[in-house]
Order: sequence, then C-alpha cells, then structure tokens
Amino acid sequence: MKKTSSITYLYLAGGGLILILLVVLFYLFTSVSKSDETQYIYIDTDDTQDSILLKIEHFGHTAGMTGLKMLARHSNYENNIHTGRYAIHPGEGALKVLHRLRTGQQSSFKLTIPEVRTMDRLAAFLSHKLMLDSASIATALHDTATCQQLGYDTCTIAAMFVPNTYDVYWDMSVGTLLERMRKEHDRFWRGDRQQKADQIQLTPNEVCTLASIIDEETANNSEKPMIAGMYINRLKQGMPLQADPTIKFALKQFELKRIYNKLLDTKSPYNTYRNEGLPPGPIKIASIQGIDAVLNHVHHDYLYMCAKEDFSGTHNFARTYAEHQQNASRYTRALNERNIH
Repeated sequence: MKKTSSITYLYLAGGGLILILLVVLFYLFTSVSKSDETQYIYIDTDDTQDSILLKIEHFGHTAGMTGLKMLARHSNYENNIHTGRYAIHPGEGALKVLHRLRTGQQSSFKLTIPEVRTMDRLAAFLSHKLMLDSASIATALHDTATCQQLGYDTCTIAAMFVPNTYDVYWDMSVGTLLERMRKEHDRFWRGDRQQKADQIQLTPNEVCTLASIIDEETANNSEKPMIAGMYINRLKQGMPLQADPTIKFALKQFELKRIYNKLLDTKSPYNTYRNEGLPPGPIKIASIQGIDAVLNHVHHDYLYMCAKEDFSGTHNFARTYAEHQQNASRYTRALNERNIH
C-alpha cells in the first residue's frame, strides 16, 4: 500500500513538473510580437528594463510578453542593457528576443544625407534620425578643431557630406558619424571624379562649392552642365561669378525671390558680386548631379545667364553683356507683371 502511494506520488510530482515545464516553455517560445511584420524598438541611454519592456508591449503578445518579462527578471537584463535599434521578428520567442537585446545585436538602417543649405539644418535633420541631439552635432560641425581633424574647416565641412544613402547604426556617436562620412567622401571621389577635378584644376571642395551654387540656380539637372560651363568660363577669365544664390546664403534669407541691386553690396565673403572667385565653401550640401555637372561641364563660350521669362526654371545664356541685358530686361518685366517682389 505504501509502495503504491509512493509511486503514485512520484507520478503526480513528475506530471506536475512536466506541466510546469510545458507552461514555462509555452511562455518562452510563444511569439513575443503579435504583429505579422518585423517591429523595431529604439533603446537609448535613459531606458530601463521596465521602459524597454513597455515599448515592446505596444505590439506584444500577452503570453510572449509574460515569458519575456519572466526571463528578463531572472537573467539580470537590467545590468546588460545596450543602446540601439533592435528588430523583433514575427514568431520569435522570448529567448531569441532577449538574447539579441542582451548581446547588443542591433539592426542597421538606411540614412540618406539631405541636400540642406546649412549645417544647423543638417544637425536638426540628423537628430531626428539618430540617437543624437542637434546641439552636439551642430557643435561638432562648427568646431574648428573637429573640422581640421577631418581635413576641412568650418566653411568647407559641408563638402564632406555626399547625399547618398548609407547603412548606419542608430546609436552611433558624433565622432563615428563624421568619420564615416569622411570615408564615404573619399570613396566617392576615388578614381574618375578626382581625375576630372584635377583636369579642370579644382579641388573636390571647390567642385562641391561650385556645384552647390549651380544646384541653387536650377533644379533642372539637364541644364546644370551648361551653367557649370558658364561659371568655369568666368573663373578662367577672372570675372566675379555674380551668383544670386550666394547673396541669399550671405543674408541667410533663402526665401528671397528677387535680388535687388541694394543687396549686391552685402558685406560677406560669400557675396560673389563683391568678391572674385569661389566663396569660402559650399552654400549647401551639393547634389551628386551638381558635382558631376561641374566635372562634366559643357564647353562653350557663354559668360552670362539669366532666368527665362517663362519661369520654366531654365536660363537664357549670352556671350556679351549687351545680349545679357536684353535677357535680363525681359525677365525683370515678367517679374513685375506677376508682382513678384
């Protein structure tokens, strides 16, 4: 009788343990996410175990979340938190998810550098894409020592950024970001582009500076090589570029639709009416189309250009100042007729 009771007790205990084990396995291997698509969470330096679990809970499956919380508490996750952007795939259980979080196996994402006009605007853009505040990025981009370490100054640093799309990590530091951009810049210029720049006797920084002006002159990529040829002709002859976009940049009034004569005396090294040659640096992050337009500019003998009076976004080109005045008069008349100030 006693033997039978002991065996029965062992069976019941064993069955209970198996049941507990099955319940634990159910919670650990049930999908943490209830979504059919991969979800991402962003963990920054202020996050705690509870805040991270709360982020996951927004798309979490009840059973899977129970397993994740249980596992997190018993694995000392609180002391093994890593910042970054983490993927949580459909069907993944708590074991896989927590292992990824504990070991810092974050996912990269695609960051596209925008063609913005100022470094402050770039800093603001990047702060919305990365685990960085705009002030720290702006401080670095305006810091003489930081720019010098990268091979630039505070005026030319915009030339380092090539508006491509890059795989990066969300929690990268400012230093890592800038060093990555420097390497991407060097890769972009290696080979044909550097050779073409040498042929027209311009440095990559100078090419980007001229390209930035051309970008501001027109959004018509097919016309950019023509405009580039005109400005290169002016540079070769020692003529001032007289580019209206440089006035807007000098004044930081990018919304201006007309550049009146009174603005042409603006005291600034960026004023290409007062100063010969190129300005100290780009007036925006130059587009790749703008850069390639300079490197592959059209060879012609035009020295002047003026926006067409049909507001098509293209230009009338002229070889002589007299011809240019006629083009300018037609454009001015069109502006007045449309009451554009």
